[in-house]
Amino acid sequence: MAGRLDSIGRTIARRLQNPADGRDVRIPRCQPALRNSLRPGDVLLVEGDSRIAGIIKYLTQSTWSHAALYVGAIDNASASDGEPHVLVEAELGEGVISAPLSKYDSYHTRICRPVGLTPDDCRTVCNYALARIGCDYDLRNITDLMRYLLPLPVPQRWRRRLIALGSGNPTRMICSALIAESFEAVRYPILPKVTLLESKAARRELLEIRDSSLYAPRDFDISPYFMVIKPTLAEAFDYKRMDWVDLQVHPPACAIAASDVSETIFQE
Repeated sequence: MAGRLDSIGRTIARRLQNPADGRDVRIPRCQPALRNSLRPGDVLLVEGDSRIAGIIKYLTQSTWSHAALYVGAIDNASASDGEPHVLVEAELGEGVISAPLSKYDSYHTRICRPVGLTPDDCRTVCNYALARIGCDYDLRNITDLMRYLLPLPVPQRWRRRLIALGSGNPTRMICSALIAESFEAVRYPILPKVTLLESKAARRELLEIRDSSLYAPRDFDISPYFMVIKPTLAEAFDYKRMDWVDLQVHPPACAIAASDVSETIFQE
């Protein structure tokens, strides 16, 4: 029975991974700057273009549909061209895998960095994720996957529950759950629940770790404990060197012509 459920889940997953309809909008980005800015422990958010990515963005009311953990070069793991794998992520249909950064060269991304994470805890977070490479993506809850195929409006109060798919099996996980559990291993907060306690003496807040299945990629973006890093600004950005349509200026390699961007955005 379990094998049949997995087979059905994989079939649905393949359909959900198909590219979604829609016009791609070019966003200025600089891949060398992105590579130079990333540090172990950083969370890389990705704006995907698959059908399930569009649904996750709708349910979370966010740009981000996927999250990966940057751990640095992984031993004995590289792409066919020799590029080292530096990311750990849970991919629909593949499970927990490692990947090179070039996998997301054509995507809009964002770096979210945990503030104040100690070197020892950073190693623990990365090792936790690395140890789970090879685990399955959670496809057991077929009803959760099937409801993604139904183009129905969803009340806001139900949206987060709808992305909390899973069987509860600790060897099966989704992308945000993998990263949330990695940080939970060192009790680093993302968006903890807050309970207010009243007493005659004082009022204080008690932080609770939320269930990892309830986290979404956007939570790392809006978390008060993660800093957003913008690679182009970290690389000594100079607006005077932008290649504007009415100026004959040669920009650095990472600058995208403003005219190209505006034409893509405003073209009917």
